[in-house]
Amino acid sequence: MSTVAVHSLWTTAAEPISKIPAPKIEYGQLSPTLIVVGAAVVGVLVEAFVPRKSRYYAQVFVSAVALCAAFAAVVALAADGYGTTKAHIAAMGAIAVDGPSLFLQGTILLAGLVGLFTFAERRLDPEAHGNRVDSFAAQAASVPGSDSEQAAVKAGFTTTEVFPLLLFAVAGMLVFPSANDLLTLFVALEVFSLPLYLLCALARRKRLMSQEAAVKYFLLGAFASAFTLFGIALLYGYAGSVSYATIAQVVDGTVTSVDPALADTMGNDALLLIGAAMVVMGLLFKVGAVPFHMWTPDVYQGAPTPVTGFMAAATKVAAFGALLRLLYVVLPGMRWDWRPVMWGVAIITMLGGAIVAITQTDIKRLLAYSSIAHAGFILAGVIATSKDGVSSVLFYLAAYSFVTIGAFAVVTLVRDAGGEATHLSKWAGLGRRSPLVAAVFAVFLLAFAGIPLTSGFAGKFAVFKAAAEGGAVPLVVIGVISSAIAAFFYIRVIVLMFFSEPRPEGPTVAVPSPLTMAAIGVGVAVTLVLGVAPQYFLNLASQAGVFVR
Repeated sequence: MSTVAVHSLWTTAAEPISKIPAPKIEYGQLSPTLIVVGAAVVGVLVEAFVPRKSRYYAQVFVSAVALCAAFAAVVALAADGYGTTKAHIAAMGAIAVDGPSLFLQGTILLAGLVGLFTFAERRLDPEAHGNRVDSFAAQAASVPGSDSEQAAVKAGFTTTEVFPLLLFAVAGMLVFPSANDLLTLFVALEVFSLPLYLLCALARRKRLMSQEAAVKYFLLGAFASAFTLFGIALLYGYAGSVSYATIAQVVDGTVTSVDPALADTMGNDALLLIGAAMVVMGLLFKVGAVPFHMWTPDVYQGAPTPVTGFMAAATKVAAFGALLRLLYVVLPGMRWDWRPVMWGVAIITMLGGAIVAITQTDIKRLLAYSSIAHAGFILAGVIATSKDGVSSVLFYLAAYSFVTIGAFAVVTLVRDAGGEATHLSKWAGLGRRSPLVAAVFAVFLLAFAGIPLTSGFAGKFAVFKAAAEGGAVPLVVIGVISSAIAAFFYIRVIVLMFFSEPRPEGPTVAVPSPLTMAAIGVGVAVTLVLGVAPQYFLNLASQAGVFVR
């Protein structure tokens, strides 16, 4: 009897449930990311079902086709006007499809494709037990120096899982700069960070150093992610929403409807300032800005060189894209709060990276500190807070990414008995022993230094011009001084290569397969084209320089 009474009460008290609305997803506009994720899943299945002998070829084919198809999808979206007139927010407010996101996605996909060529290189090391080997450990799970590792090398195993990991990292990077709410931003951050932590640990030579680099990157990255997540929680408490547009409205004071449950905390400036600082800190960690740069030299030195090149290029593009969107779309109303802080970060990053690089004796560490200095130069464009600022940063990122991958691809060629010869003393006289390789590396170093007729000059000029017009003239002066300091150590390496006597026991230059040649060739071509005739690409970047709000 009582159960019947309760049951009838329960049924009458319940409200009629309205239908749950189906999510509206614009698959066409998300196609670049979906293609890459789909291919990454196919790559995992290849690992499970394809015989070991054929896996390498299957993985390289799947990865290359996916990256090309995704790039074609980005170009199709841009041609269809999604970068300009049709720019809008897709996937129920989670993803912005606009000029900056399409430009950055195209850059990341091309960088991923060129990075893939260096991942697939198998001719640099001498054959081991009749099998060609690449830069990655024969069996990732085996302890360095153990019997199982030696057995894996003897059997000719290769870690082909690196290709799906590369695709998952690229997929996260595609979402990161186009995320339009803080949760999507965080999920994308984790999706591209976790594969990179793994890839850093997979070097074939110097495995302990490689694993140390991965652990450092993982621990510091986990800290940075925790700060970001805590900042997101505080911003949600401040605005009552994780959507970029809503937070921007609450900052400006133009919000219309307020959830009564959140009315007490909304508009609390302490939450806004601390939350914004923490999220920005997580992004500055990813770009390697001082004082969040401590992981960069160790990870760049310890990771397999193809991974270092890909990571140095693509991570910067994705993280600067996300930083631009956060500052320009969510926090334009806080410009007076964040600009002075960014001034400070940009100044110590430019000077810190350039000065510490002078003391480096390892070529990979030198390039790591150089990348820190470049993060400072790019921040000068971020500080401009103008349309020119956005487009100059986009151009700089595109130019920088190809120079970086090309430079690290050259580093993989200079080898001695222990693998890559990264100590600077071993590069002495390289210009006499192998003039072509030394000349190509010199082109990349001159581009890093920002010498005219290279892409580095066009990029630096655009960024500094935007910063000066935005009222940051003192910052530009410090940037020019930092560039001069940086030019010293780049030119020192060129002098070492061309004007020193080669050592009799010096390293040899390995002859790469067409894959690495293609990666280096693309790097040189982009460096010279963007340096000699940058106008078309500057126009492209300026067309793509408007965020959808």
